[in-house]
Amino acid sequence: MGFKLYEDIISKRMKTARFKHSKNVAKEAVRLALKYGADAEKAELAGILHDATKETDAEEQMELIRKAGIELSELERESPKLWHAISGSAYVQVVLGIEDKEVIDAIRYHTTGRAGMTLLDKVIFVADFTSADRDYDGVDKMRKIADKNLDDAVMEGMSFTIAELAGRKVTIAPDTFAGYNEMAALRAKNKNK
Repeated sequence: MGFKLYEDIISKRMKTARFKHSKNVAKEAVRLALKYGADAEKAELAGILHDATKETDAEEQMELIRKAGIELSELERESPKLWHAISGSAYVQVVLGIEDKEVIDAIRYHTTGRAGMTLLDKVIFVADFTSADRDYDGVDKMRKIADKNLDDAVMEGMSFTIAELAGRKVTIAPDTFAGYNEMAALRAKNKNK
């Protein structure tokens, strides 16, 4: 299937504002991919599909996850905010027939990040933070960082996520901590060179 067909499918699965966000993430993902050397077509595809199940009811999300053979951890089962990324990765496999692991993983980890992020993972993670429709406190700083260094933008995004969730006293995905710790260790190692 071509990009336009995926875009049409997704537009029917979400409200106008969410679709606009998905289009903006796809656009930003292409920009970042071209800037940092990732595959722009994969970035556009993952960007348009990243929130495919964000507005899908919990029962359908769980069914998609089951059909994709994904085992949720106890924390994931107890954290509905994490489901859309996981069920979205399941949706693109089970319903759309996408088999590209890079695209699937970029969708799955677009909210949490993880250790061992691929370049595409980083592009989608950052594009979701910096798309044109975003207007949270700190978005301008995040955009400036993203224009200078993708890894620094990933680190900033993970720091933001950890602080925001800790401030609300809710669970934080272990993948986020693992990704943050890996990036912090790499940063420390590079400073000591």
